[in-house]
Amino acid sequence: MSTPYRFHLPDLGEGLPDATIVEWSIKVGENIRLDEPLISMETAKAVVDVPSPCSGRLLKIAGGPGDVIATGSVLAEFELDPAGPQRSAAQDTGHHHGAPAAAASVGGASAPTARVAEPVATEAAPAAASSGAQPVAGGASALTQSKADAGTVVGAMQVSDQIRSEQAVSVGGVKAMPAVRALARKLGVELARVRPSGDGGVVTMADVKRAASDASTLLASPSGGGAGGERQTPHPGSVRPSHPTPPAMGEGRTALSSSGKPMATRPPGATPVLGQPEPLRGVRRNMARVMAEANAQVVLTTIVDDADLHTWRGKQDITARLVRAIVAACRAVPELNAWLDGEKLTRTLHPQVDLGIAVDTPEGLFVPALRNAHLLDGAGIREGISRLRAQVEDRSIPASELSGYTISLSNFGMFAGRYATPVVVPPCVAIVGAGRLSHDVVAVMGGVEVHRRLPISLSFDHRACTGGEAARFLRALLDDLARAD
Repeated sequence: MSTPYRFHLPDLGEGLPDATIVEWSIKVGENIRLDEPLISMETAKAVVDVPSPCSGRLLKIAGGPGDVIATGSVLAEFELDPAGPQRSAAQDTGHHHGAPAAAASVGGASAPTARVAEPVATEAAPAAASSGAQPVAGGASALTQSKADAGTVVGAMQVSDQIRSEQAVSVGGVKAMPAVRALARKLGVELARVRPSGDGGVVTMADVKRAASDASTLLASPSGGGAGGERQTPHPGSVRPSHPTPPAMGEGRTALSSSGKPMATRPPGATPVLGQPEPLRGVRRNMARVMAEANAQVVLTTIVDDADLHTWRGKQDITARLVRAIVAACRAVPELNAWLDGEKLTRTLHPQVDLGIAVDTPEGLFVPALRNAHLLDGAGIREGISRLRAQVEDRSIPASELSGYTISLSNFGMFAGRYATPVVVPPCVAIVGAGRLSHDVVAVMGGVEVHRRLPISLSFDHRACTGGEAARFLRALLDDLARAD
């Protein structure tokens, strides 16, 4: 048998160090052809279908659903099919995780370019997520670079301006998008029992949510089915360890966690802990990483005040007014609508306002960008926010919409809380937090009155902004919110 071809997890186009396995499209021992669906991977921003890098038989996999795989590490091993189509070494996709070796010829067909087994660490620039932020080597523009690097995560893709839509993949006789399969797995819904409502028998997000809330809508259970799709059979080549069943509440603890790893011992006399540790995955894993990096880099300072809304006429959209006020403040004090490169100590002031709006989900925090907020009226702001929120909820939002914002807003007051210290995420230098609306007693000349007031918290990076600039920004924001309409 020829030397197995090792396929390393490529960079899924977001610069993230790892991804979580959602579902394999084939089983160990089965054959697959070049560019057919191989596996669905969940990153911090999307569920991505990874196509097969070759034609052949799947020999070994690096893990099962829920396992976290580092970018650049071995994901699968294949026995190449000499009679099947293979990608030539010259067919470069632009995504590498090691020095390419010479391509091996199998039966006259050129095998995929080999990559080293160990991942290579790369350093990302603070504004790398934004398009056109830095020129590329040799004087070529960032636009040219993006055109040249238009490959899929492994398969070559022709450069085109044509709009393409993702297609549902049939696995185990069930047609569903990768994001739908991921949702079914999280909700514990067996896709094979969900009644499809989409065109061509495709299971949709709404179908899965309906099945999770109303078990009476489920179809008869097929033999051996499981949550997320087809029959659940073990992968003979999987390196994923078997997971012991965690103990029930009140029972004795096991020596291993739910992930099969040894648990830390507790000191004598400590309060017993019955919960089992679990690894952070997907969006929540990325949130933990980003927040830790922000805390280590930013010189965070927060100032607070209250916006007086007693002159408002009728019912108004508070979020839309907040966006408008932030735009007005950015025009008055552009130093806070900026990016800071902490390594080069350079600052970029932005002429446009691309506002990142924090959206809370069970999976973790998303911050989609409301582009060109300075050009939108109240109706346009509301329409844009509603569109972004819907795309976040069904995980259909493009990765490009989750980066590149110039300043951000956290409207935490819709849940609870008056003031906060919102975290500034580099390269941005400021974030506005809005607390819970309240009716306060306000001293006025000659007596007291009850006014509606909105608590505002402004966090900024003191490396890039002075206290005076931040205070003037906050004053401009409060003045705009105080206007009647």
